[in-house]
Amino acid sequence: MSKVVQQAPEYIRSISPYIPGKPISELAREMGLREQDIVKLASNENPLGASPKALEAAQRAIAEIHRYPDGNGFELRAALVKKFGVAPEQIVLGNGSNDLLNLCAAAYLNHETSAVFSQHAFAVYPLAVKSAGAHGIEVPAREFGHDLPAMLAAIRPDTRVVFIANPNNPTGNFLPAAEIEAFLDAAPDDVLVVLDEAYNEYLEPEQRYDSVAWLEKYPNLVITRTFSKIYGLGGLRVGYGLARAELADLLNRVREPFNVNNVALAAAAAALGDEAFVARSYAVNRDGMAQIIAGLTALGLEYIPSSGNFLTFRVGDAATINRKLLEQGVIVRPIASYQMPEWLRVTIGLPAENERFLGALAKALGRA
Repeated sequence: MSKVVQQAPEYIRSISPYIPGKPISELAREMGLREQDIVKLASNENPLGASPKALEAAQRAIAEIHRYPDGNGFELRAALVKKFGVAPEQIVLGNGSNDLLNLCAAAYLNHETSAVFSQHAFAVYPLAVKSAGAHGIEVPAREFGHDLPAMLAAIRPDTRVVFIANPNNPTGNFLPAAEIEAFLDAAPDDVLVVLDEAYNEYLEPEQRYDSVAWLEKYPNLVITRTFSKIYGLGGLRVGYGLARAELADLLNRVREPFNVNNVALAAAAAALGDEAFVARSYAVNRDGMAQIIAGLTALGLEYIPSSGNFLTFRVGDAATINRKLLEQGVIVRPIASYQMPEWLRVTIGLPAENERFLGALAKALGRA
């Protein structure tokens, strides 16, 4: 190790980088496959693509890419104000919701503090905590999901942030609103609670709750959401946070001035208003989820019930099964890095993609 690398703080050198899903182009090169013959069901992307309204807005915005973005995101903020009934001062825009998670860590954490998160929760939580030099407290999961009472008990005097994902990625577990409210009621009011709702729009009607209304009651709550999932804008990287105005102001102080680009701002504002596209995406996901569950059940495989746009299932030797799927041009997500070495996660795709995955899985398991 060079001397200059050794000068970086140990907590930075100890970080294991986030491993993204394998791109189609990379698999094509590795396996000698044609890109059009590959099915990617690894990164929880919307199989319908993006909203047509978002694509039109993005195309118009391209003509102005020589200009710096609107640093305040006026158009997107106005769309969010209209949708959620919050004040503009309650909104923080991010380069994807990952950016919001890092902003929370940057604003609240240092080497003298700690943050609480669940086992099997989103990998960015420990990354954000380590990047700030803070101590991460990982609470053992309960049935692969958040154990909120245990997370509450894990809060220490030096704890400044708690991360909660609902639904959780990569397991898909859902926490009922009453359980989250009970946690918020009991948590110290000087601890920031980050409620990560990246998959919120995929919840079933009976699961849905109005977390935005909680902002009035809980000054220590920030809600993070993204346009990368149901809105289909993963490649543009845009998300948002909602909080009390004074808390949002604090996060905006550590936000980079132009962290969301012109094209993303325009596309997100248009996507937010395309309710027909969101409804169609929800329906495709619901039907695809049923299709994949039926297929996994027929293969006798265990799976974790999911409230997102993905399903995590157990295959035993996941590394070998994943390799056999890749050889057939099907990309899913290994999650050994989440302490789940026997499991794989598959994104819900279009009917033909789901069928292709199930056929490839049966062959990989030697049951075709």
